[in-house]
Amino acid sequence: MRTRRKFTDEFKREAVRLATAPGNSIAAVAKDLGVDRSVVADWVKKFQDGRYEAAPGKPLKSDTQAENEQLRRELARVKMERDILKKALGYFAKDPT
Repeated sequence: MRTRRKFTDEFKREAVRLATAPGNSIAAVAKDLGVDRSVVADWVKKFQDGRYEAAPGKPLKSDTQAENEQLRRELARVKMERDILKKALGYFAKDPT
């Protein structure tokens, strides 16, 4: 099993810049960088959708995006806890007679 590689923000920005330059293809850039084509295509899509910050020196995700992701994770956890408590309440509320 392969270990997951981590890429720096600058590496991702440079890969996207190369992939979106005229005359270059995503597949060619991915091959040159030694990265799978789908990974570079995903980075390009995220930059085009505005989910990644294109400005150098900034983190890829803005503060509001990071906070939004954290709140979504917390909401999912709270919903799961609520569902578990509902099931437990139903189990203990049954009349044993």
